[in-house]
Amino acid sequence: IKKLAKEHEVIVTAEEHSVIGGLGSAVAEVLAKEGSECRLKMIGLNDEFGQSGKPKDLLAYYGLDASSIAKKIQEIDL
Repeated sequence: IKKLAKEHEVIVTAEEHSVIGGLGSAVAEVLAKEGSECRLKMIGLNDEFGQSGKPKDLLAYYGLDASSIAKKIQEIDL
């Protein structure tokens, strides 16, 4: 993470998990501890009740399918 933060302007995390207490939080902790100016974009589940359904449909619903993740990355202001 430290190496990536020195080489890039933004780090993106994507996970099938809450953005609270997940991978993005762990990366944020490292960036903060290092005093890094690298920005972080966390893609994951918001703090809300979940739905049930087919995995493919749920990924699309929560914006965690490949096309949704790609769109969110493209929207990052560099």
